[in-house]
Amino acid sequence: MAEKFIKHTGLVVPLDAANVDTDAIIPKQFLQKVTRTGFGAHLFNDWRFLDEKGQQPNPDFVLN
Repeated sequence: MAEKFIKHTGLVVPLDAANVDTDAIIPKQFLQKVTRTGFGAHLFNDWRFLDEKGQQPNPDFVLN
């Protein structure tokens, strides 16, 4: 059985968007693996970066 959630110690940020499409959360090009771990680096990839290669961060995105 999973351990109970007691306290969150990470950051909390506002995401000013309604009805976020699941393809925006984790874009489809990163869903090509069988495991359910390791997706964090691709979270909101298309919103976080200005270029397709993910090299230039978007300074206006709250998670950057």
